Amino acid sequence: MKRKIIKINEDICNGCALCIPDCPEGALQIIDGKARLVSDLFCDGLGACIGHCPEGAIEVEEREAEPYDERKVMANIVSKGAATIKAHLAHLKNHNAQDFYNTALEYLEENGYRKSDYINEEVKINVCPGTLSRSLKPLSDVSVPASGASGVEEQPSELINWPVQMHLVNPDSPHFRKSDLLIAADCTAFVAGNFHSSFLKGKTLVIACPKLDNSSEIYTEKIISLIETAGLNTITVLIMEVPCCMGLTAIVKNAAAKASRKVPVKQIVVGIDGHVVSENWL
Repeated sequence: MKRKIIKINEDICNGCALCIPDCPEGALQIIDGKARLVSDLFCDGLGACIGHCPEGAIEVEEREAEPYDERKVMANIVSKGAATIKAHLAHLKNHNAQDFYNTALEYLEENGYRKSDYINEEVKINVCPGTLSRSLKPLSDVSVPASGASGVEEQPSELINWPVQMHLVNPDSPHFRKSDLLIAADCTAFVAGNFHSSFLKGKTLVIACPKLDNSSEIYTEKIISLIETAGLNTITVLIMEVPCCMGLTAIVKNAAAKASRKVPVKQIVVGIDGHVVSENWL
């Protein structure tokens, strides 16, 4: 299967081992002076180790890999003691990996461990805020001050999920479940002054650029996963009238055709002047 997994640049890695403590799953080891990914099935691809590499030798890529197995990870972790179990649970919780978290708790219960011994104590795991999955409350639902700290008038945001870039979104995140998804070309939010009120309101969001990202295969797999894992209700593709933007529609149509469940897909085309050129179900 194709999924997110750690990639280590061995030319840059200096073997400092700072990444090791932040991988409670046991996927990383120092071998021959370099950090190595020793097991695909132990790497959840959430990237807790990345922020602790001083050389920038670790990144998350999407490739064919053995499926991550939470039960095998737990079997490996419990022998390392309570601190490692707590760190692992906190790691899953902080990344909003609820399904893995629930499986880990089930494993503890099935094997005679008291869950309360490992989830009552708060353990902080440092994660990059740019990749941390979270649900947001639209600012249109709350009181918005007339102006922000800079004195500039603030407009309500309809964004309900983070992150939004296609590479970074996690299809397992709860905000995507049974949602209406807006897949927007990067430029659309800048030309459409009513982007939030007319296109984003009530929807989850993913953004991409079919011309510059060069990731059609990865994006296809990600959209298939969103359709099948999250059980999307609908997909709206918002693109510009420029020819290269049609590539995003092609990616979505290809993914929808390959997915095991069917989901309605709508295309909205916006002109460079910000007006809607066309709107139709595909």
